[in-house]
Amino acid sequence: MRDNVLWRKEANIVMLLAQRLEISPERALEVYYHTRVNKFMSSADYGLQHMSDLYIVDEIVNELQFG
Repeated sequence: MRDNVLWRKEANIVMLLAQRLEISPERALEVYYHTRVNKFMSSADYGLQHMSDLYIVDEIVNELQFG
């Protein structure tokens, strides 16, 4: 996935995460960067970047809840 497309996808994910968790976008960005999902997003091995943004947000929330 091209870097600029991935960057826009991550920005959308952060905004959706902020809405879901009812936190500021800045806090959501911090949360996002400390998740395993963030690491998987940049690796083509997992294909996570091809999943829907809402699916990825659900994965982040699950990671936060269950570690």
